[in-house]
Amino acid sequence: MALQALQSSGVTFRRILSHFPEELSLAFAYGSGVYRQAGSNSDQKNAMLDFVFAVDDPVAWHSKNLKKNWNHYSFLKVLGPKIITSIQNNYGAGVYYNSLIMCDGRLIKYGVISTSILIEDLLNWNNLYIAGRLQKPVKIVTMNEDITLRSALDRNLKSAVTAAFLMLPESFSEEDLFIEIAGLSYSGDFRMLVGEDKTKVLNIVKPNIAHFRELYGSILRENPQVVYKSQQGRLEIDKSPEGQFTQLMTLPKSLQQQINHIMDPPGKNRDVEETLFQVAHDPDCGDVVRLGLSAIVRPSSIRQSTKGIFTAGMKKSVIYSSLKLHKMWTGWLRKTS
Repeated sequence: MALQALQSSGVTFRRILSHFPEELSLAFAYGSGVYRQAGSNSDQKNAMLDFVFAVDDPVAWHSKNLKKNWNHYSFLKVLGPKIITSIQNNYGAGVYYNSLIMCDGRLIKYGVISTSILIEDLLNWNNLYIAGRLQKPVKIVTMNEDITLRSALDRNLKSAVTAAFLMLPESFSEEDLFIEIAGLSYSGDFRMLVGEDKTKVLNIVKPNIAHFRELYGSILRENPQVVYKSQQGRLEIDKSPEGQFTQLMTLPKSLQQQINHIMDPPGKNRDVEETLFQVAHDPDCGDVVRLGLSAIVRPSSIRQSTKGIFTAGMKKSVIYSSLKLHKMWTGWLRKTS
C-alpha cells in the first residue's frame, strides 16, 4: 500500500503520542510542522504539529483522555465523554479538535475521529476533510492491522488520482497532477477566502514533489488509463468520452451524487449512471467535477470551523484565527514584495 512508504518512527512523534491513551487504530502527523512548505509556513522548526487520531471507541478514548489531559479540552469537558463524542460524530466533519496544546515542548493540535467515520470518508468522500488530509503526504506514526482501514486509505489515494485526471488536459506534468490532488480538499473551502494563504496548495506541493511521487508513484504505474513517463515527469491520459465515463463511474459515491444533483434538471430524476454518461461527453466535464467537489467541501468546512469555536474555546479560537490571518498576511506581503 502506498501509504506505508511514508510511515515514520520519528522519536518526536512517538514521544508526543505517549501522552495519550494508546487505543489508536491510526495516528498521523501532517502540515507544515511535518513537511516543509514554501512561503509563510517555511519555519518548520517552530511550526505547530498537527495530528489526527482514529479510535474505534471514541467514548472510551475521550474518557481516558479526560483523565490524562483534562486541560486540553474547552468548557465542553464538563459535559463528559458521551456528549463530547456526540459533538464529534454528529457535527462538522466528524472530527473533534483540541488546539494550541503544549506537549513535550512542542505546540500541537490534535483531532479525534471514529475509525468507522474515517473509513466512510475515505471511501465515499462524505466530508473530504480528514480524507483530504490523507491525500497529501503525512507521517503515519502508528497504524493497526485493520485490513478495512488500510484498504480504504489506498482507495482514497486512487480516487484522488481519478478526480484529478478528470480536471486535467490530455498531457501534463507530475507537478500539475500533484497540485490538482492537493487542491481537491480546498475546493470551495471558505477558509481559503479568509484565514489561509491563497498560495497554500502551491506551497504544499513545490517543496514536496518527491514525497508526492513516493505516495502516488505505484498507483500511477499500475493505472491502465495513464502513460506515466516517470523519468521525464510527464503523464498522458485517456480523455475520450469512454475513458472519462470509466473514471466518473469509479469516483466516490458522494461526489457522484453531487455531480448528479448539479446536472440533473428539476423533475427529470435521472439515475446517476445516466448523468455521468452525459458528463463524460461534456467538454466542461472537469468543471462539473470541480463544482461537485465544492458542494462537498464548502458546507463541511463551514460546519467544522463553527464547531471548532466550541471545541477549542473562544480564547483559543481567537488566537488560532489570528495566527492563520497572520500567515495569510505574511504570504501576501511576500508575494507583493
